[in-house]
Amino acid sequence: MRHFLTTSVLIICLSGMQAAAAFGFDEVIETARTLAAKPYQSPAAIPRFLRELSYDEYQNIRFDEAKSLWRESNTRFQVLLTSPGLFYTHPVEINIVDAEGVHRLPYRKELFTFTDPELEKRVPPDLGYAGFRLSYPLSGDGAQNQFLVFAGASYFRGVGKGDAWGLSGRGIAVNTGLPSGEEFPSFTRFWLERPTPNARSLRFYALLDGKNLTGAYQFVVTPGETTQMQVQAVVFPRGEIQLPGIAPLTSMFYYGENTARPTGEWRPEVHDSDGLLLHDGASGEWLWRPLLNPRRLEMDYLKVEALRGFGLLQRDRSFDHYQDLGALYDQRPGTWVQPRGEWGPGKVVLVQLPTPAETNDNIVAFWTPDRPLAPNQPHRFAYDLSFGRPDVTRNPMGKAINSFLGDGSIVGGGSVAGAYRVIVDFQGGPLDKLQPRAPVTATVNALEGGEILEHFVEYNVPLRAWRLSLLARPAADKSLALRAFLSEGDRSLTETWTYRLPPENDILPEGRRR
Repeated sequence: MRHFLTTSVLIICLSGMQAAAAFGFDEVIETARTLAAKPYQSPAAIPRFLRELSYDEYQNIRFDEAKSLWRESNTRFQVLLTSPGLFYTHPVEINIVDAEGVHRLPYRKELFTFTDPELEKRVPPDLGYAGFRLSYPLSGDGAQNQFLVFAGASYFRGVGKGDAWGLSGRGIAVNTGLPSGEEFPSFTRFWLERPTPNARSLRFYALLDGKNLTGAYQFVVTPGETTQMQVQAVVFPRGEIQLPGIAPLTSMFYYGENTARPTGEWRPEVHDSDGLLLHDGASGEWLWRPLLNPRRLEMDYLKVEALRGFGLLQRDRSFDHYQDLGALYDQRPGTWVQPRGEWGPGKVVLVQLPTPAETNDNIVAFWTPDRPLAPNQPHRFAYDLSFGRPDVTRNPMGKAINSFLGDGSIVGGGSVAGAYRVIVDFQGGPLDKLQPRAPVTATVNALEGGEILEHFVEYNVPLRAWRLSLLARPAADKSLALRAFLSEGDRSLTETWTYRLPPENDILPEGRRR
């Protein structure tokens, strides 16, 4: 299955959209260019009492779905509006583009229902909207299924058919994880093109503004089993940005199969995503990095000469591994970023923050160029986003489906103090065509001064997979840094599994570390 839209397919999809009168992406670009030449002005905040609402109080402000935009015209797409409050601290301007021109969408309090009548009285009549949600009949039964949300700074979330809400995308990341502090530019203005009833894709535009940059964005979204989004972005830095993040993804990893379970937790695993996958076109390598919840901030810079894709995935989709009927972690989607055109050499940056609970997004991944973005100049990026199941990546190699870590000095682990027992199960791709007695071997490397004490490969009969077992010991006070893949002769069979476990971790008790 192809998970991107060719030019011809895109033309067919967009043919169902109404033609807009003298408005398009060029107008948004010029607006961003003009704004970049001016000093930054932060958007006006909503009233304080709305910013101080509790989570439950905010949830009691609900948009009336019977009043969804475009509902009366029987289009496949409908728009549900989001109220400011709590995390959404400033309104955004929403415009509708149709054959008659551009029309700003006025705020109407009667579009929302309020459980608390006193709160309803206090909400000003010109409050504005915080963002929007899009719906489409994905289930095919006449119902409108929400599949995309834009609300809060430059965040957005998408799902494919049957997915539960999970990780987020962003317009851009600025200095994420740096001591100088992260900046959060915001989408401040949107233009939604009104679709015709038979449209299967929707196009809209967004204006981004922040302290150090502005940006113009065009999105063309096509919902389905895999929801696909084509993105064009033109950003204008006002000044030098130390660490720009292109096509950033934000997720949550609390604990999983490769970590200890926190005291008192009964669920086996809790995470929105369990790994980062990237594909380097220059080397042809597919690299898989399981996520972790570190004790301290961890940043990894993964060098790529010619990026072909990266993404955060929920590769483990088995309910038995989560046992959560409410959060539905087994149904969380992955998101795959596929550049259009050559972005040049750069790095995929993985930022992992410590979190004491599942309510905090603590994982960020993005691409950053080797060359800084020059100020006062436009920088263009185009890419496709795919929201859905793990196969959105179209990775043809054998995949790491399990990563277990344990003490290498106890029964079942080994007899070497300060060592770790590491188990990785690989499945799929060329591995599925091999007989259980095939001469599969592993190439394993320890980095940062570590050492591989032993490793072997065996067929895992219950899983119909191939299991790599290794015993490794890091250098004193260093991370356990490993790379491994399986081969048959000179033929690589799997992606490269890579891992970096900091010296302070929850696998080995402090007294057993080197």
